[in-house]
Amino acid sequence: MLIFTTLLIKLLPLYGIVLLGYIAGKKLEVQKESVAQLLIYIVSPVVVFSGVIATELNASILSLPILFFILCCSLCLLFYSVGKLFWTGSEKNILSFTAGHGNTGYFGLPVLFVLLGDQFLGLAVMMILGFSLYDSTLGFYMVAKGHHTAKESLKKLLHLPTLYAFFLGIIINYLNISLHPILLDALHNFQGMFVVLGMMLIGLGLSEVTRASLDYKFTAIAFLAKFVVWPGVMGLIIFLDKTYFHFYNSSTYKIMLLMSIVPLAVNTVAYATKLNTHPEKVSLTVLLSTIFALFYIPLFVVLFFGLV
Repeated sequence: MLIFTTLLIKLLPLYGIVLLGYIAGKKLEVQKESVAQLLIYIVSPVVVFSGVIATELNASILSLPILFFILCCSLCLLFYSVGKLFWTGSEKNILSFTAGHGNTGYFGLPVLFVLLGDQFLGLAVMMILGFSLYDSTLGFYMVAKGHHTAKESLKKLLHLPTLYAFFLGIIINYLNISLHPILLDALHNFQGMFVVLGMMLIGLGLSEVTRASLDYKFTAIAFLAKFVVWPGVMGLIIFLDKTYFHFYNSSTYKIMLLMSIVPLAVNTVAYATKLNTHPEKVSLTVLLSTIFALFYIPLFVVLFFGLV
């Protein structure tokens, strides 16, 4: 009960930002397309870059983005196949992207601070980088392919700066290049912008939602991927590592579990908006998953965190 209450108090401001985004869309006529562009092309690359340069790199840590990238891609392709059983249009594309992603940044990091403190931020960032790489490669390609040819989708992918920001951060980190403190402070400011704009984007998307936007089938399959398949696969990986490989420690297991149970990614709304792939339907599903996670995560933590 204490964990649930603590999480609720910490997470309520995030829901307040969603409400502000909704009001901005309804009353101020703020365009969600502009916010989506800011997130994709400016804010997200800066956050990824600052996370990479601040993380101490070793074999175990470097494996985390690779592991999560592979998981994201695998579940994306799995649910693309599932989606083809139900839809012939672009719904299957946005579903596949949704299944491979999670709100690890806007939602996962605040929850991490509540449960484990900020001493494990570096580990969490490296896991999030795996999601970000997926986000900027196969994930974006799958969404774009819903409305574009494979060649056009690949061209759009190569225009995304997040991938380049990641590798630039790796190079600077590896070469041990120190950035000026003023620049580091400026980069740090983008993290708050990342959270605020991301949550407001959900609200902006919701401001255009109608009752017809709720697709029960789409929402149910997305929930299955995020809240059943993701933690199930992660639990299997942790069991195998704990039993045979011993590559990670208990703290890493907890963060891995946490990153597997966050709600659907806000970037789903950003890409659906940019590429005009059912943004209202996606916004409503993301919001429902965020509300559900408020109750699901504390219950999951109580039941399973003690096992690792």
